[in-house]
Amino acid sequence: MNAKRIVLWGFVGTLGVVAILVQFFGLNLTLSGAGVPTIVEFKDDRETHYKKLEESRGTQPAEAPKPAEPATVEAASAPVPVAPAAAGSNYWSDFRGPNRLGIYDESPILTQWPSSGLQRLWKQPVGGGWAAFVVAHGLAYTIEQRRNDEAVAAYDIATGKEKWTDKWTTRFDESMGGEGPRATPVVDENRVYAIGAEGELRCLDALTGKLIWNQNILKEYGAQNITWAVSHSPLVVDGKLIVLPGGRGKSIVALDKMTGKLLWGSQDDEQSYTSPMVATIAGKRQLIIVSAQRAMGLTIEEGKLLWDFPWVTEYNINAAQPIITHPNRFFISAGYGHGAALVELTPDGDKFKTKTIWQNTKMKNKFNSSVLYQGNIYGLDEGILACINAETGEQKWKGGRYGYGQILLAGGHLVVISEQGELALVKATPDKHEEVARFDAISGKTWAYPAISAGVVYVRNTREMAAFKIGAR
Repeated sequence: MNAKRIVLWGFVGTLGVVAILVQFFGLNLTLSGAGVPTIVEFKDDRETHYKKLEESRGTQPAEAPKPAEPATVEAASAPVPVAPAAAGSNYWSDFRGPNRLGIYDESPILTQWPSSGLQRLWKQPVGGGWAAFVVAHGLAYTIEQRRNDEAVAAYDIATGKEKWTDKWTTRFDESMGGEGPRATPVVDENRVYAIGAEGELRCLDALTGKLIWNQNILKEYGAQNITWAVSHSPLVVDGKLIVLPGGRGKSIVALDKMTGKLLWGSQDDEQSYTSPMVATIAGKRQLIIVSAQRAMGLTIEEGKLLWDFPWVTEYNINAAQPIITHPNRFFISAGYGHGAALVELTPDGDKFKTKTIWQNTKMKNKFNSSVLYQGNIYGLDEGILACINAETGEQKWKGGRYGYGQILLAGGHLVVISEQGELALVKATPDKHEEVARFDAISGKTWAYPAISAGVVYVRNTREMAAFKIGAR
């Protein structure tokens, strides 16, 4: 038997063993952001985790809301009273922080970390999913999987103890990302807005978790779920809640944030994984949407299309947030070999024309958004940290393997959570890649964005969540 046959039969044998383990022993292979099997677990591992999670919550009596019948859009036609506001910073109450830019500038951060890492304030088990934290009213909010339920959860920022949850029966699972919801909730005044993986949208009292109104945006607007599930964070702007069902004529919808009633619907696009934003470009304040095949600007008032720019990627995957780099220009990026572009808008009557200033493959953001600092863009180029000039697209450097983690900008530095759960600090300079510190923060595959509020950085993945003191005072 020659060497090629030996290798072939070895490969076939390996596949056979894996198939038996999957079929009879509950083997589960999870994939890295590069699509490579990296973590092997059995059904018993997941069961063990849920038992650990439940035992942990059992020692933390939740201040659960009183049972109530689910409110519908019709039942919430009048505003529902909510509890008075609690003390605490509401600075990081939106996805990726203020204006969704991934920038923390509330207060100075430590730029020299101890060799053992930042001081840990608490660490707790958490349910499945890839939503990040938002912080308001002295609570850290996220959405997670609890066995066969999705649950919006609020945790005390000082201890990590659960204060309340709101659950409903839904379980989304797939081989790349595993189980659980993907979309980060948002807090507006005393309300939390959260979307589950199968489209369940809920408005909750931020202090008690009481249900104010709910609807399923896929069922309500005639849309199909996308491959890796509903992943966008809802956007609150001018009394409206913007969500992206992807339905015909209602690909983008605006709801009354108080009642959930439909205000307008727009476009026919299949949606993707990028969250809606509001920004002023070329002198016009507008919604910025990146669907499966294009970027576009819409009026906030009526959802009228102002401009669009074709952005067709492999598998129709767009998951990185655009960046406004100049008064009339924006940066857009995608992974799977597609790359990035700088696009300019110029007025054309009551609409705008688009023009490509540059386009290259020097920054390929898969589901990891970049940040802008002093004229340069920093981001994970297919898992490797890189810096490019925003004006020209020229690559300044590339180095530092963090996998498909996430980055934020704070204090002239990049705060990086690696795909392996490490927290790292890197100088935001175009001169070279210069890592200041790195330490193990949480265990396991980590795709969720960090959140920073009042000098504390919050991180989570599908198994663990933790808080560390990053503030300089």
